[in-house]
Amino acid sequence: MTAGPRAPSGAGSAAYPVALQDEVEAYLADLEFATVPGTRGLHEAMRHSLLAGGKRVRPVLALATAEAVGRARAEVMPLAAALELVHTYSLIHDDLPAMDDDELRRGRPTCHVAFGEGVAILAGDGLFAEALRILLERQAGEPEHVLAAARELVTAAGVDGMVGGQFLDITGDAQTDGESLRRLHALKTGRLIGASVECVLLLAGLPEAETAPYRRFAHELGVLFQIVDDILDVTGEEQAIGKPSGSDERHGKATYVSVFGLDRARELAADSHAGARRALADAGGRTAKLEQAADYILTRRR
Repeated sequence: MTAGPRAPSGAGSAAYPVALQDEVEAYLADLEFATVPGTRGLHEAMRHSLLAGGKRVRPVLALATAEAVGRARAEVMPLAAALELVHTYSLIHDDLPAMDDDELRRGRPTCHVAFGEGVAILAGDGLFAEALRILLERQAGEPEHVLAAARELVTAAGVDGMVGGQFLDITGDAQTDGESLRRLHALKTGRLIGASVECVLLLAGLPEAETAPYRRFAHELGVLFQIVDDILDVTGEEQAIGKPSGSDERHGKATYVSVFGLDRARELAADSHAGARRALADAGGRTAKLEQAADYILTRRR
């Protein structure tokens, strides 16, 4: 197998904040979605995809951001779960035959393969709706701060965020130059990554000047995540990454590798990682777990 992204000097051991990941897993495992008789099958389909594993990068970022700004992690767990539900909904829909037509996700059959296309669509819809319910029902905080976080989440997921980026991706309306590619992925991937940090800042009600470094960090991390994803689509083995490799090439999608080449894509990843680290250095606070997450994203193999 060709090597993936290489960590620059100073990236550390790329240890992941597994304790935060475990907290998220425990919370997600306790979620129940079916209360109406006859909907248990939909509940099972939702949990099939939600509990399929993964590093839980988005909710882990939310918990680590809370810690960095002096908030208890448990206080933002409903928000963290909502982020993961929205992300999982997007994966279910991405994998559908009308989209990427993938049969594996996180090492197990995709939702439409396991339950049928119609149920998979409904499972994605249900996860998005449940994300908002959990956030609005369970998230503690000043009402205006909770609403601000909810607004940021749905904006990041919508036409000015993830869904808009996906539209550009599947229709081929995005240009294939470097700047257009950055804009596409800033919407498709970076916006929800950024919201994982931004929503916590909004919940905390902190002044924008104080949180600007964290927002720079979130922006760089979103770019980094997508570049590494594109590299792994070329260099990763299916068993390691939990989904078919080469999917982007089969669908003729522009990626950082196809536009810039593999070596330059690795350089761009290292640049974004360095920018994320610089932002955290400017932020101060208890940023060790955010640093670990950034280092892991640069060096991940799946």
